[in-house]
Amino acid sequence: MADTLTALRSLMASHSPPLDALLVPSEDYHQSEYVSARDKRRAFVSGFTGSAGLALVTKNEALLWTDGRYFLQAEQQLSDQWRLMRMGEDPSVDIWISTTLPEGSAIGIDFWCISVETAQKWKPLFAKKQQNLVPTTRNLVDEVWKDQPQAEINPVHVHPLKFSGRSVSDKLKDLRDSLKKEKARGIIITSLDEVVWLFNVRGSDVSYSPVVHAFAVVTTNSAFFYVDKRKLSSEVKSYLEENKVIVKDYSAVSSDVALLASNQLTSANDTLSNGASGAEVNSHKIWVDPRCCYSLYSRLNPDQVLLQPSPLALPKSLKPRVSLEAASLSIWNENPVEMEGLKNAHIRDGAAVVQYFAWLDKQMQEIYGASGYFKESESQKSKKHLGDAKLTEVSVSDKLEEFRAAKEHFRGLSFPTISSVGPNGAIIHYGPKAETCAELDPNSMYLCDSGAQYLDGTTDITRTVHFGKPSEHEKRCYTAVLKGHFALGNARFPNGTTGHALDVLARVPLWSYGLDYRHGTGHGIGSYLNVHEGPHSISFRPGLNVPLQASMTVTDEPGYYEDGKFGIRLENVLIIKEAATQFNYANKGYLEFEHITWAPYQTKLIDVSLLLPEEIKWVNSYHMKCREILAPYLNESEKAWLHQATEPIAA
Repeated sequence: MADTLTALRSLMASHSPPLDALLVPSEDYHQSEYVSARDKRRAFVSGFTGSAGLALVTKNEALLWTDGRYFLQAEQQLSDQWRLMRMGEDPSVDIWISTTLPEGSAIGIDFWCISVETAQKWKPLFAKKQQNLVPTTRNLVDEVWKDQPQAEINPVHVHPLKFSGRSVSDKLKDLRDSLKKEKARGIIITSLDEVVWLFNVRGSDVSYSPVVHAFAVVTTNSAFFYVDKRKLSSEVKSYLEENKVIVKDYSAVSSDVALLASNQLTSANDTLSNGASGAEVNSHKIWVDPRCCYSLYSRLNPDQVLLQPSPLALPKSLKPRVSLEAASLSIWNENPVEMEGLKNAHIRDGAAVVQYFAWLDKQMQEIYGASGYFKESESQKSKKHLGDAKLTEVSVSDKLEEFRAAKEHFRGLSFPTISSVGPNGAIIHYGPKAETCAELDPNSMYLCDSGAQYLDGTTDITRTVHFGKPSEHEKRCYTAVLKGHFALGNARFPNGTTGHALDVLARVPLWSYGLDYRHGTGHGIGSYLNVHEGPHSISFRPGLNVPLQASMTVTDEPGYYEDGKFGIRLENVLIIKEAATQFNYANKGYLEFEHITWAPYQTKLIDVSLLLPEEIKWVNSYHMKCREILAPYLNESEKAWLHQATEPIAA
């Protein structure tokens, strides 16, 4: 790591102009949350492997900013050459630069790896001290990363209509309607999930996310797909051609955006046909999402840019369960297929999770003499440890993947399984490694946050269990998390409400004990796409003001974590739907949630004396639904285990 910093500082000094600091973001050219191996530049430079963070290298210092999910992990992974900057507690990176670095400093960054909104936020602040955000002539990390992985050439696949629900031509028509409404003649699409969703294709360029490294440009009459052509089979090429999508080299997007800016990006389709008027074609506006990379934005005249959120983000997040006839009355509202697929995927996934915990319960009893999932007693490993047999955080998560892999339409995991025992559970986004992971302990809490990619949907579920005798404190904490999970998941709220406004519901039960957690409470989830999907969320962070709407999906995942001891999290995926309320104040219309995740909560961990009667009723009702819905996917012994796990609790 020391050699890396030395090499970077040498390149910074020889750069034109010389750089006083170098910013190394986590993101790739598409501002992705999760990136491919060759794009993990921040991880290479700092040694910190979490998904969120920003590194800053100056002449004398190296600093790493990350959020509360990763404080413990960063403390463990950063060498003494690095200083951890805790987001929300320490000054933000732009404040630190503007107040710490000398006047006139040059701060270098690869403009492909920073968004328009971030650059526009930083630049005015830096300008107060004549500091400049400077585009590096090349990515300096790539220069010093001698064994940087090569870009993989993974095949692109067509995502069939029976799973996607809407044709490319329909999506393009609606997108062009959005362009015409805003008097824009084209749009630059850089988010990987939006590109593949629009063209109904999938790939494997980023682990756990079925996306393709590609850009798209759509004009009033043409659609361009920028991708490494070696990834396209003859079948996929024909499919794109049939849908009037023009394939171009990935690297051509830069020059084509410049052509788009000067109104010279044309194709055989660029005529005044397809209902486009001359005024619409000659409109000078080009739609750019604020998350677009600054490199492409800088090729445009700012006066010609319509800088606002992509018109694809919201329809991608909406998965309505309505008839096609009813849906056809509204633009961007014709996809009941995705919703039904998502529900079906969660049923199969819930069955896999139940099979896993039934298996794990038996293993913990046989190998460690644990009292098990249902009984409470202390156990000693030495009491019954059969030879070399043992369970580790990785070996058991591999078994969970086996259960999922046996299910229809399985295509892989949706993120690395967070399989964490005892103190590791307090590391919110813990990633166990085979060579260093912990052995399971029947006397410790076990947190498992996992999900899968199926052709008909993406899943994400968390359960926390104990196979021995949990302490009264652990029970109280678990019950407080469960009460917050219940309070949010059973809320009713008026149209126009944001997730930021609802986040407090999941925290109040924890706050009553003086407890809290350092992460958001919910995120959208894709349809065989990214496990984290916007534009909405449920979070304590201000500024996330996209109203929740019927047909969105969102997770409900409060938690509590005691450093060095244990972690607790419970997570279900919810559908937002219209609520039938007695009244309808101001004719706003009201919304509520529907749970589509099915797996029991461990009643042994619940302090029933802390539950209200309606909470007990809800848990019992949910458990009965688990029995009914999952039974067809289980064998007799698994059904018996589920039956016991869902026995009603009494006040």
